[in-house]
Amino acid sequence: MWSRRQGRLSTLACGVEELRCRRREREAALRKARREQQLVSKRLLREDAPEEAGGQSAAVLLGEAEVQQFLRLAQRGTDEKEREKALVSLRRGLQHPETQQTFIRLEGSMRTLVGLLTSNRALLQLEAARCLHELSHSEQSAVAEACLPATSYLLTYLSGHSSEFIELCLYTLGNLIVGESEAVRKQLLPQGIVPALVACIQSPHVAVLEALGYALSQLLQSKEAPEKIIPENLGFGYFLAVFERSHWYLCGSCSQPTSAGSSLLDSSLLQHMLRLMQPGPKLNLGVAVEFAWCLHYIICSQVNNAMLLSHGALPTLAMLLLDMAGAAQRMDDAGLELQLACPVFRCLSNLLTEVPVEAMGEQMELRDERIVAALFILLQFFLQKQPTLLSEGLWLLNNLTANSPTLCTSLLSLDLIEPLLQLLPLSNVISVLVLTVLCNIVEKGPAYCQRLWPGTLLSCLLNTLVLSDIEVVGQSLELLQLLFLYQPEAAQAFLQQSGLQALERHQEETQLRDRILALQQTAIHG
Repeated sequence: MWSRRQGRLSTLACGVEELRCRRREREAALRKARREQQLVSKRLLREDAPEEAGGQSAAVLLGEAEVQQFLRLAQRGTDEKEREKALVSLRRGLQHPETQQTFIRLEGSMRTLVGLLTSNRALLQLEAARCLHELSHSEQSAVAEACLPATSYLLTYLSGHSSEFIELCLYTLGNLIVGESEAVRKQLLPQGIVPALVACIQSPHVAVLEALGYALSQLLQSKEAPEKIIPENLGFGYFLAVFERSHWYLCGSCSQPTSAGSSLLDSSLLQHMLRLMQPGPKLNLGVAVEFAWCLHYIICSQVNNAMLLSHGALPTLAMLLLDMAGAAQRMDDAGLELQLACPVFRCLSNLLTEVPVEAMGEQMELRDERIVAALFILLQFFLQKQPTLLSEGLWLLNNLTANSPTLCTSLLSLDLIEPLLQLLPLSNVISVLVLTVLCNIVEKGPAYCQRLWPGTLLSCLLNTLVLSDIEVVGQSLELLQLLFLYQPEAAQAFLQQSGLQALERHQEETQLRDRILALQQTAIHG
């Protein structure tokens, strides 16, 4: 993702290129780590009325005899009300981890629960499904695997008529798919989970669409998704249909949704999906958040990102970024905007790494200074509302400026360097990202360095050298090296402000020793 521009002087080019190579290697490792990050949190639906809960909200620990009794009453109670009440009591007990373990150890317990799930009594079916949902929320893989006999029925019920029941089944399936539940996914794929999920796209209910997005995102982030799920089972066609059909039902479009292929990326479907991701009054933010994560995992799979680029994914995401900045200024739907920001930032960041260096100037959205302005509006918004998102925004800014002289110029012309420097003290992670963005600017050449000098940059860098974090100090050393190579006056000021003494405290650090020596030589001898 780093520029490979050739310097004008051979000795200078050699030094700058060595720094770039070092950063490229580190950035590649960081990108790989970020792609492997998963959102393995599970969802839990609990909507008990106070009178149902008997005034008690805490999970109830049930012994083996009590579990057996509730199962027996649920199966053979004198009337449906008594059977339903037994299942409600069992469900409350299954909220306790020890009761879950007791349940799966009991012979025939899951068989009985599945029997109730498949009964012809709607209320019993719903309560049995809620019991399974409690089990699916367990962090123990053995509990998830114990639910395997029920998965085919959960998939079948996705084609039912009750939106509440379908939503519950979707979240339960999503929970079972999560994380290390490879055995569950291995069973669900041949059972037809992908076409079953796609069928849910036709639901007119927003709650069902959100649940669908959650279940699909869990499937897409599984470790086998790039090899077995996206290219073979899901394909981009199915994913595009998610956007296409959900938008048709939400917006009341007069045109019928186009059918999707099973494994090939259809360009017309892609264009339609990207158009539906554009901001507008008909877009449901809750649904958009779930499917933005789906898009993120598809991009991370790297199955066919070139196709996404060729059909305008970057401009569409850029427009969404601009819209989020406008919403942040108006404080509209702030909570959902914050939720949407993270996947959109990651989609943009990862797609930018796929753009060839020579093609950066051809991307119109990458030459629009409104992108930089919008990103800084969001950074200021995050600083007040959600500081944990600052690193996501700075990561995007890093990828935007790495190979774009135009956007580096925008940072300078919009006077955004000072606001950037003000983020340095927030944390070590933020400091490294800010320093990396500054490296992107400085490495563009003498003209860019002159715009930074004189100013507060040098004093800020001297302050970072006081820190003990090796990564922060190392990034500061690289930035200083670039600055000295292009702006000799900065080296003189560094010496006058006791810069060499600041370096001495880090000379014993093995990882920094060579860079400190190189910087000392550059500062003294030029």
